Amino acid sequence: MKHNYKMILSYDGSRYYGWEHQPNTELTIQGKLEQVLTRMVYGENYKAQDFSSFPITVIGAGRTDAGVHARAMTANVILDTEKTEDEIRAYMNKYLPDDISINELKLCGDKFHSRFKASGKTYRYSCWYSDQKPVFERKYVTVLDRHPDIEEMRKAARYIVGEHDFKCFCGNSHIKKSTVRNIDNIEITENGPYIRFYYHGTGFLQNQVRIMTGTLLEVGFGKRTPESLKETIESRNRQNAGYTAEPQGLCLMKVDYD
Repeated sequence: MKHNYKMILSYDGSRYYGWEHQPNTELTIQGKLEQVLTRMVYGENYKAQDFSSFPITVIGAGRTDAGVHARAMTANVILDTEKTEDEIRAYMNKYLPDDISINELKLCGDKFHSRFKASGKTYRYSCWYSDQKPVFERKYVTVLDRHPDIEEMRKAARYIVGEHDFKCFCGNSHIKKSTVRNIDNIEITENGPYIRFYYHGTGFLQNQVRIMTGTLLEVGFGKRTPESLKETIESRNRQNAGYTAEPQGLCLMKVDYD
């Protein structure tokens, strides 16, 4: 009998081509999950024709980019198996690579959909500024060559908070859906060599967090003023926003559900 399962997983995205499976590579998070679950349900000898044609589909709450990490991604999958929740989780953790971990797996309602039911997400972007190299953190931070003005960036962030058309922060120039989103909180912290940006909102566009971070860093480096963010957002023009910050500093921290 088929059941819907909700899982919370962590992954180091350093060597993966993002969340979404692709036909020409097995190095995606979704592809790895589907590959392991397909073998669990259909047998160890099952082989898909390509890496996007598994009979089991894992639905993620979001589609993180290549090189982006997650501490608590939520996903759901429909499985026809006699295994218990603990047995499924144990099987997945046994056969998944060491850079992907299933932290929780529970039965959920048939109508639960990890992406459509999500009410909010928290992302963290981590930067490093120091005269020392981040030897053990190098895959999870973006190294800055100078110190940005934290207060100026905080002033600029106030112009981003709220419900706006964020087309200027969208990396997909051909998007046809609405680009209106609600960012309800941005927090910028500094602790030793770490400068971190925390974003919470109802949802985010492709590359939005990385573009917002690049734009705020340009404010911090004096390349634009905090007040200019208002005009940038109103322009709805990607060319008026800042650069796209590198992927390794970005991590999905949490997905909210009502």
